[in-house]
Amino acid sequence: QVQLVESGGGLVQAGASLRLSCAASGGSLRTSAMGWFRQAPGKEREFVAAISWSGSLTDYADSVKGRFTISRDNAKNTVYLQMNSLKPGDTAVYYCAAGRSPFRAPSDYNYWGQGTQVTVSS
Repeated sequence: QVQLVESGGGLVQAGASLRLSCAASGGSLRTSAMGWFRQAPGKEREFVAAISWSGSLTDYADSVKGRFTISRDNAKNTVYLQMNSLKPGDTAVYYCAAGRSPFRAPSDYNYWGQGTQVTVSS
């Protein structure tokens, strides 16, 4: 069974950058699409970004397009989310997930990490 572990979250000021990592164990991510989601207090989990198994296809939520970049290193079994120009509205717990296709619905993903907190102060 694939286990996903996120890291790289933290407390930063608006305008700063963070890079989140999602490392997999117990299986290979080589054939899995990967997604990043986030959930702020009192809100539903929302799609952030997704990448196909090969890395050739990516998709972003409008709210992060141009600021966030998703990438993957299949040799390291790791997916990344580079977040630039962070805003207070980006504050949330960020989750990575593995699924068959890089879709936007959480239900399309089979495996989830435990999440990492990102807090952006103004």
